[in-house]
Order: sequence, then C-alpha cells, then structure tokens
Amino acid sequence: MNSILSTLSNSFRSPEIRKKILFILGIFLAFRFFAHVPVAGVNLEALKHLFSSNQFLGLLNIFSGGTLANFSVMALGLNPYINASIILQLLTMVIPKLEELSKEGESGRKKISQYTRLLTVPLAVLQAIGMYALLRNQDIITVLSPLSFISFVLTMTAGTMFLVWLGELITAQGIGNGISLLIFGGIVGQMPILFGQTLTTATSDMALNIISFTALGLVVVSAIILVNEATRQIPVFYAKRLRGNKTSGGQSTHLPLRLNQAGVIPIIFAVSLVLMPSLIASVFGASPNEALRNVAQTINTWFAPTGFAYNAMYFLLVVGFTFFYTAVIFNPKKIAEDIQKYGGFIPGIRPGTPTSKYLNYILTRITLAGAIFLGIIAILPEIARSITGIQTLLIGGTSILIVVSVVLETFKAIEANLVMRNYDSFVNK
Repeated sequence: MNSILSTLSNSFRSPEIRKKILFILGIFLAFRFFAHVPVAGVNLEALKHLFSSNQFLGLLNIFSGGTLANFSVMALGLNPYINASIILQLLTMVIPKLEELSKEGESGRKKISQYTRLLTVPLAVLQAIGMYALLRNQDIITVLSPLSFISFVLTMTAGTMFLVWLGELITAQGIGNGISLLIFGGIVGQMPILFGQTLTTATSDMALNIISFTALGLVVVSAIILVNEATRQIPVFYAKRLRGNKTSGGQSTHLPLRLNQAGVIPIIFAVSLVLMPSLIASVFGASPNEALRNVAQTINTWFAPTGFAYNAMYFLLVVGFTFFYTAVIFNPKKIAEDIQKYGGFIPGIRPGTPTSKYLNYILTRITLAGAIFLGIIAILPEIARSITGIQTLLIGGTSILIVVSVVLETFKAIEANLVMRNYDSFVNK
C-alpha cells in the first residue's frame, strides 16, 4: 500500500505523467457521458426490467460499462474489436504473410492493428443486427423503417469505433493499454450500482453472507496479486570475452518467467466467446419457428451463467487462451538465440536448441499452473454465490481479475515512466 501511495504521489509531481493521468481521466469522462446517450426508439424502462430479470444480460451489461441497460450509442461495447483481435491472432498462426508481418516490429504491428480495426466494422454491423433482432423479439424496440434500421445499425457501429478510438488514444498518449483501461472503467463504473442494489435488498441473514462474500473477495484479490507478481528466475551466465585490452562479460543475471505471462488478455478473450451461445439463443428465443425456439431453450438451459456447461466452457477457454497468448508474446527459440548471441548460457544446459527446449519446458509448466489458477478464480465467485445466496451481486471472478490485473499493469507502467523520467534527468545533467 505504501508503494502504491508513493507511486501516485511521485507521478503527480511529474508534469508529463500528471498530464497523461489527467488525459486518461478525461477520456473516462467522455466514455461515461456517451454511455448515457440512448439510441432512439428503445423502451428504456422495459429494457432495464429485462436486464434486471436476466442474469446473463446483467453480466453482459457489466462488461459494457452499463451501456447496454441504457442502450446508449456504445451499447455494443468493445466486443466486436475483441473478437476481431482474436480472429486476427488466430489467422496470424495460419497465414504465413500475416506471421511475417507480425515479425516486422512496430510497422508490422501497426498494419495488423489497422486490419483489426477494418475487421471490427463488419463484426459490429452483424452484432448490431443481432441486437436489433433480440430487442424486437422482446417488444422493446418498435419495427423500424429501412432507413431507420440502417441508421440504427450505423449508430451502433459508430459507437463501437468511437470507443476503439478512445482506447487507442489512451494507449498512444496516456499510460497502459487503452482497451483494457476502458473495460476496467466500465466495470468499476457499475460496481457502486451493484453494491447499492445488494445492500437495499439485504436481510439480516444476507448481511452475514455479504461479509463472508467480501472476505472471500479480499482473499481472491490477494491471490491474484500473488500469482501476477510470481516469477520463475532462470539463472543466465555470460562468458568473459577479451577484446583487445578490454574484458567484457562474466556477469550473471536472471531471466524472469512470470507465472501469469499473458496478463489480463486471456480473460477478456474468454468472456467474449463464452457469452456468445447465450446471446445467439436470446436472438432466436422468440422465433416463430418452433424448432429454433427449442434449440434456443436448450442453449439457454445449458449455457446459463449458473450452469455447468457455461462454467466448464469458461474454465477451458481461460486455460486455452492463456497458453495461446503466452505462445504469441513469448518465443523461447528467439530468447535462446539472443542468449547464445551475447555469449550467455543457462548452467547445465547447452546453448541453442537445448536452451530453447528447456525454456519451453519450464514455460509450459508454470503457464499450466497459472492458467488453472485463473480458470478456478474465474468460476469461483459463481460457487460462492450459490453458497451465500446473493444473486444481485453479479461482480464475478472475471471482473475481479480484470480490475486487479489492469491496476497492477497500469501502476507498473507509471513506475516505468517514473524510472525513465529520472534516467533522462540524470543523463541531461
């Protein structure tokens, strides 16, 4: 706690970092303002009643930052962009040209980001059409004329692209990952409302359950911090080199392998996919076709947020995306080549291919432990809710993971900026 307060105090003393933090707060204000600008033609009272009575939609509303319950111009949230990112990263592993592009450094990443934005547009259009079908089946929105329908779809798509633009502005001019920070802001913005709903409906027995739930939450937060900060230190030694009359090398260092190498990204990816079956079932639930209604009912039964299939799928997706994203951001072969290039070696391991295999072996083991932990934490709040009986408190493990992880990553980014600032001031003296 002292280090956090010290980091905040030092960051506001720096004009550059203070400006970045204020810029992020300004983006948050713009985000919350547009989150309350509703789309025309929607019965907001009926919509809020639907969200309060449907746990799946309530959970979806949390991750949209409350924009769905208000049905604002940003009601689709960042889901289309996240889905586009997943598709592009999968295609990168399949299409050689995209794989080569990803290895071109900053220019390659910019092109892939541009492709992601372009793919976001059709995905947002499809989701806007699906959202209209869902609301029309529930008699929450009136039948729109062709021109009004096109305007509806374009408004929803523009809201998503505006949100993506805000996230990229934070990444470029602020601190940390803009998309993660916007998701964090949406979740935090909904927390006071959810806690207020829980406290107003709490009985004396439920009050004890709330205390137990809060204590469990603190334990979960502590465990998340412990796992996020845990690293496996691989010792690396560098041989002495004689160049003329100068001797270089001979030092020893450590290669830190984080237990949770992928951070919060696997959780965000998993949430986007695990909610899809219920969303599709909601669209076809009011279909005039009896077969489609039966299929939708079956999907709703199996993939309800309290169901076994939903939690099992959620757990497996978190584990799978943790391995997938770790493989994307950490390349043992390249690390082994760099160590060998600079005359380094791991004690007891030969340089080159044996070092790459050793790093891959260690990384697989610690990633498995981290992935299982994230998966268990993700479904643990549902188990806690079933035990305590608190159904109005919809803040689950995913929300906690995202909030804690984003806070940790942002503070690390602030500390890195402070170190860079101190280094620059030292060099300029």
